[in-house]
Amino acid sequence: MRIIGGTWRSRLLTVLDLPGLRPTTDRIRETVFNWLGQDLTGFHCLDLFAGTGALGFEAASRGAYSVVLLEKDKKAHINLLSNFALLQSSPVTGQVEILHRDSIEYLKQQADRSSNLIFIDPPFQDAGLLESAVIEASRVCDDSQGGGIYVEFPAERAREELEALLPGWHCGKYLEAGQVKACLFRGGRD
Repeated sequence: MRIIGGTWRSRLLTVLDLPGLRPTTDRIRETVFNWLGQDLTGFHCLDLFAGTGALGFEAASRGAYSVVLLEKDKKAHINLLSNFALLQSSPVTGQVEILHRDSIEYLKQQADRSSNLIFIDPPFQDAGLLESAVIEASRVCDDSQGGGIYVEFPAERAREELEALLPGWHCGKYLEAGQVKACLFRGGRD
């Protein structure tokens, strides 16, 4: 797996074979960052259920002011730290923080409208994680300067189910790729 753009463009990330870990493919990430734009300067980003860190590291590579990557699994967390250490040979301008924490509990502790871009890509086998994360993210995210709430979810799940959990937000961009659907929700508090 490689970083698509920015300072760390073409740098490789190590991917572990862990239960529930489903890295966002290069093709999907390329689409998502085309939606978001190539320059994320000034953005405060959260990468929930970070796994390989591909989404968060991509945001940092593209100039985000701060990126917090959250991972509960100990092995995945150690791998995130290892990948970050290798990327640091070309430091980015923003702050990157990698936390071994529960994403939902972390979100609940965040101030309203304190992030511009939130990546939500939980293990698909636990639907409750997805629902809790999008509900909390709708409070924490302020997309008035761009960004939004990016969500990956199982293909068998209807997009309308997620939209119902995010009143005032709309799925501005949408894709389906194999067993994955993804939405970039925008317009929470214009």
